[in-house]
Amino acid sequence: MLTYNLTATGSDSLYESLYKCIKNDILQGKLCAGEKLPSKRSFAKNLGISVITVENAYGQLSDEGYIYSMPKRGFYVSDIDMVVARGINMKGISQSADRNISGDNYIYGMESFNEAASSLAKSSYFADFSSNQTDSEIFPFSIWSKTVRSVLNDNQIQLMINSPCAGILPLRNAIAHYLRDFRGMQVFSHQIIIGAGTEYLYGLLIQLLGKDLIYGVENPGYHKIGKICKSMDVSYRHVDLDENGVSIHELEEKKIDIIHTSPSHHFPTGIVMPVSRRYELLGWAAKKKQHYIIEDDYDSELRLSGKPFPTLQSIDVSGKVIYMNTFTKTLASTVRISYMVLPEDLAKRFYSELSFYSCTVSNFEQYTLAQFMENGSFEKHINRLRNYYQNKRDAILKELKSGSIGKYITIQEEEAGVHFLMHIQSDCTEAEIVEKAKAGGVKLDPLSRYYIKNTEKHEQNGQENPYENTYVMNYSSVNMENIKKVVQVLSQLG
Repeated sequence: MLTYNLTATGSDSLYESLYKCIKNDILQGKLCAGEKLPSKRSFAKNLGISVITVENAYGQLSDEGYIYSMPKRGFYVSDIDMVVARGINMKGISQSADRNISGDNYIYGMESFNEAASSLAKSSYFADFSSNQTDSEIFPFSIWSKTVRSVLNDNQIQLMINSPCAGILPLRNAIAHYLRDFRGMQVFSHQIIIGAGTEYLYGLLIQLLGKDLIYGVENPGYHKIGKICKSMDVSYRHVDLDENGVSIHELEEKKIDIIHTSPSHHFPTGIVMPVSRRYELLGWAAKKKQHYIIEDDYDSELRLSGKPFPTLQSIDVSGKVIYMNTFTKTLASTVRISYMVLPEDLAKRFYSELSFYSCTVSNFEQYTLAQFMENGSFEKHINRLRNYYQNKRDAILKELKSGSIGKYITIQEEEAGVHFLMHIQSDCTEAEIVEKAKAGGVKLDPLSRYYIKNTEKHEQNGQENPYENTYVMNYSSVNMENIKKVVQVLSQLG
């Protein structure tokens, strides 16, 4: 029976250590091509580890081509020379089929191969609850490809004309109609600015609003906003949340001028800001000329029960709300198309001061999305997406609550967007739980990592970490087929 010493794994999880041991034996020729590996159950028993750990190690080796499976017969070692010659697409490398794999070239190629394989293994989980990637099965490939062909046939002249700085008019018109029909927002196309991602648009806003102001970042909140502020050398401060969202007291105490907030579904806490707090926030913004609210409405379309909450922008009468949204949640995380809606005075300043910027989204993508929205495909896709995510969420929650871990967990904020919060009651520390889940191939995302600790406040409240053992469960990329296996792993954490 194949045997390894897994007592000194360092920072690696058990399955990563086992994966590396088997891989090294294959590369060194200790395990020959065609040799049968032990069954998962007998191997786990011999090593004193769980079957899931062996399963994850075998799965990783299989994905990378080191081993292959035969139905009802088990796992076998691949011919590694043939594997390298064929070319396995790893992170950062691609071996060509006609490359000379003998001598120094072979050794160099295998070193690169090993490095890339190791890098990939460290980031591979069969369930990653921290990822915002989109399942390929939910993207409307057939309709999108049909729309692409239509755009290529009917818009050849327009595709070759440089886009205006704010984006092409058909897409801005389509977005304006969508916001009116589904978000109750009365906006004009000239107020809409298209950009490749909200990070880029946020950079434009800082230039437009001024670098001498103090920007507020929600705490806990989306870390990238603070990083953007820091990279652009502007002052920013973390604004603690209460049970209703952004604290007005904190805004005034910290002398915030611009606050970034997501009132319809806060990330990561899931808080939905009540109407009373929304009007308080609008009142704060109206007090001073330099005060503005950046409303991030990033996944409001995916509210799974009831109607979406009205936006701050739709109830703003003072022109103090800058609305931002993106198609990364509703189409795919790789579709880098976002937009912002500027109040009239800021829109005029944008065209006066920043119109020298080129639109960062290609005409090809803009015309395709515009037609996709105009012909009703986007609305149908959103409805399908809601049903898909609701079924996925319900299946995950059903498995969690019916499993042995059900009595140790509390679920919160599961109605809006594609993530919910899960608190685990356990004698284990948060770090121990994360490591145990990692060993089983599940990546958990602690809520505490989004929180900047205020030492003085913690001492006053007697709290070391108000979010200990609470996890942000983003299920958008979790495969439905793996849900039972996820619960098996999590059931060992209570």
